[in-house]
Amino acid sequence: MSVSALPGGPEPDQQSAEPNALARAFGLLGDEWTLFLLRHALHGITRYSDFSARLPISHAVLSARLDRLVDGGLMARREYQQRPPRSEYVLTPAGRATWPILVAIWTWERRWVSEHSYETPPIRHTACGHDISPILTCEHCGQAVHLHDLDTTWGPSGGWRRSVPEGTTRRRSSKRGNSVTHSFYPGTMDVYGNRWSSAIVGAAFMGVQRYTDFQAALGIPPSLLAERLTALREHDFLDQASQQDRPDWHEYKLTERGRSFFPVLAMTIGWSESWLGDPEGPVFDSTHIPCGSAFRGRLTCDHCHQTLAASDIELGAID
Repeated sequence: MSVSALPGGPEPDQQSAEPNALARAFGLLGDEWTLFLLRHALHGITRYSDFSARLPISHAVLSARLDRLVDGGLMARREYQQRPPRSEYVLTPAGRATWPILVAIWTWERRWVSEHSYETPPIRHTACGHDISPILTCEHCGQAVHLHDLDTTWGPSGGWRRSVPEGTTRRRSSKRGNSVTHSFYPGTMDVYGNRWSSAIVGAAFMGVQRYTDFQAALGIPPSLLAERLTALREHDFLDQASQQDRPDWHEYKLTERGRSFFPVLAMTIGWSESWLGDPEGPVFDSTHIPCGSAFRGRLTCDHCHQTLAASDIELGAID
């Protein structure tokens, strides 16, 4: 990715430091229960009792997550019984539009995460009948898109501080010695589940490599930055390398595993711009260098090369 807005470079004139659409998207979706509830909902589950029966989740957490999805505009609550009162939770257009994010996550997890507490069967494209690994392509020219194919600058609502996700860590601990019965998207939540980890990985995708540049760009406390960089190295998202001219300085570069996470970020950015967009404009202005068009990503079947649609995808049934 060619980037024109690194630390110290130009950022949009900002009259407020309000979180932008991308920060709000990560704040809303950066929770493993939320992602798994969306997965169930995309399979047609709507009733509280059915969500509760299928998930090892307390009533307090389930109620809180469903309320958050309603407040965030991804679900609508509809009463289907008055005595006693009972409601169902139906996906809104914004909620249904999260399917590319879930598919991108599913694809990445199947490739890079060997152990799950749930099954990760293949994704089947019913239009051609194949099990697939969807690829990220340019909506304009149809070519496969890689990180280095984009020229990206800040858009009107962009900026380092405005793009730090809202909220705090919302995943259950997976440290050794703790008993965790389920971890639904363990690899994804290493980034998605912590606001600072997602901000650091996002900055790395935009070309930030030095410790001091991460700190200056994101405004993260030094001790917390060191902790998150260590965690991302342990999770094989970043590699640490010494500079030849300054062996006491280190650079942090995305690993192959980290670079392969790009479709997840691209789908999240696209969804945030479509459904949470800011009045002043997008967070990023990206150009697909090979065709010269404004970049908008889509997922394509790696067998028949058709653009994927939610109605043509079978995403592993849930027992």
